[in-house]
Amino acid sequence: MKNKGAIIIHSIFWGIILLLAVAGILLGNTKTTTKDYVFSYGLFSVLNLSMFYINYIILIPELIQKRKKYWLYVLSFILIILICVLVKTVISALYPEDMLKTINRKNEVHYMSINEYAVISTFFSGFILVSSCIIKFSVDWFSNESVQRNLESEKKDMELQFLKSQLNPHFLFNSLNNIYSLAYQKSDKTADAILKLSEIMRYMIYESNDSWVALSKEVEYVQSYIELHKLRFKDGAAVQFTLNGEIDGQQIVPLILISFVENAFKHGVANDHEDPIKINIIANQKILHFSVSNKKSKTNKDAMGGVGLNNVERRLQLLYPNRYKLNIVNSATHYTTELMLDL
Repeated sequence: MKNKGAIIIHSIFWGIILLLAVAGILLGNTKTTTKDYVFSYGLFSVLNLSMFYINYIILIPELIQKRKKYWLYVLSFILIILICVLVKTVISALYPEDMLKTINRKNEVHYMSINEYAVISTFFSGFILVSSCIIKFSVDWFSNESVQRNLESEKKDMELQFLKSQLNPHFLFNSLNNIYSLAYQKSDKTADAILKLSEIMRYMIYESNDSWVALSKEVEYVQSYIELHKLRFKDGAAVQFTLNGEIDGQQIVPLILISFVENAFKHGVANDHEDPIKINIIANQKILHFSVSNKKSKTNKDAMGGVGLNNVERRLQLLYPNRYKLNIVNSATHYTTELMLDL
């Protein structure tokens, strides 16, 4: 037996069989309690248990599940029934007073014939073996389902870890490029940019290791990322960031929003104050609406630019199945993404 559930099922089954046997005795099939009677029923119980577990432990695993010998299994099934019925019938013939005598409600004594007893014994033995098959296949099915769920969960966790390992270096490379640009220009903002990047990396390395983080932390992370990019420009980046609603108390998967913002800075125009990058967050306790829109740049191209958005969309599929809507509009002049999350 593979788990506690299997033990419970077996216990319930044999408990029911025991109750039926006791009920048969109390209802008057026989009023004798001789040593022969106790010995016979004890032997019958051993036969029933043996029949059940030979089928459960040996025949089904070996002949059906392993070797696929269905006809051999059917023959073995019939042979076990015949042997058990033969043994029970012989014992009943030896002790008819104990095993074949019945007393009806009128207190009239009646003796079953050997043939009648053999037929009843055949049906009962068949019931025991069929029950063994049903319990075996049911337990195996539930066990396989549990194993499959665990494998899928492990596969999902591994895939998420892989996606996250892709995301962090991708972000780091882009940020280092920005800082390199500041250092190349010998900008006084370089030190501030490095400090801001260290704060961001602290969040990515430590706080984002949890499966869920506070939405307020994730929004704070997005704001820090925007501030880091603003240091690149003399007059600051052209960014219009708006936050409406409440972001206290909700939970979100970490690093799920940053790729959209990163994509806007990487492939958009971030220094046109007449047409700024627009980042909007509207949140309540149940729904998060997140949108990013940017003017497209004709010169800011990246051969690996698809990694971030492909990554985040795959994470959404895994972590928010049927709980998100992602709409991407790629026009001639602007690129807009809208994400609706069921928190």
